[in-house]
Amino acid sequence: MPLRLIFMGTPEFAVPTLRALAEHGHQIVAVYTRAAKRSGRGMKLQPTPVEKEARRLEIPVLMPTTLMTPEAEAAFRAHDADAAVVVAYGMILPQAILDAPKLGCFNLHASLLPRWRGAAPINRAIMAGDTESGVMVMKMDVGLDTGDVAMAERIAISDAMTAGDLHDVLAPLGADLMVRAMGALESGKLQFTKQGDIGATYASKIEKAETRIDWTKSVREVLRHIHGLSPSPGAWFELVIEGEPVRIKILRCEVDNGLGVPNVFQDDKFTFACRDGAINILELQRAGRQPMRASEFMRGLPPQWQPPEEIV
Repeated sequence: MPLRLIFMGTPEFAVPTLRALAEHGHQIVAVYTRAAKRSGRGMKLQPTPVEKEARRLEIPVLMPTTLMTPEAEAAFRAHDADAAVVVAYGMILPQAILDAPKLGCFNLHASLLPRWRGAAPINRAIMAGDTESGVMVMKMDVGLDTGDVAMAERIAISDAMTAGDLHDVLAPLGADLMVRAMGALESGKLQFTKQGDIGATYASKIEKAETRIDWTKSVREVLRHIHGLSPSPGAWFELVIEGEPVRIKILRCEVDNGLGVPNVFQDDKFTFACRDGAINILELQRAGRQPMRASEFMRGLPPQWQPPEEIV
């Protein structure tokens, strides 16, 4: 029989898993997500991507501010779920919540655990220069992504891949993996491997202070830093345009093949020097503007522009 599930998730990454579980016939009795936030010009309340999908699927949505109270535990237990599926929910689950479903709580995590436990595994894997990433289904415990692992899928990371690219590959891959995991759980065949601490790293949240590009680093470090923060929050630097500093986010770049002149606008190249080479900017976004190709941006540059002193 299909499982009776609680789904817990918030961002776009979680939506394919919610949709896939529903499409495969599991009974999703409730969706837990974070509360809507105000954003945009009108500062209107914007529901999370998971809330939007749940309402489309006509599944009851709950947005508690905490799971730590007896009332929250009682409400969770009242769903009488076989299992809970958690995908980037963004709230700590206490032991009482973890113990409530008959078969446990299962998390889809976007890294190859124990590497990159924590909040920003996709960004950190690219920024660190990792050559592979993946998704894992883990039975949750009270530790931070320390539970026993049931299933995994791996993919290669190239220097051309941004965090957005990796996100878009891992989200459907993870959805398929969770569907298979819940199928195995339903038939009593889901097996677990204890997760060790050897090689464990922590994927801390991205801080504003680390988004500025440091052109004194190696060319590959700069490229991976840029791609690891693209499209959001975005790695940035400043150009001086007509005497005024202008913040520029770089969304996509490549290592220069040696034909461009660093820090000089030349033909279709927008090239900046690093410690041991140069980067060609391919896509960028000026503050308050839409993303664009670097070649389009260059065509609109006035004659009076220069790189800031730090990269001259």
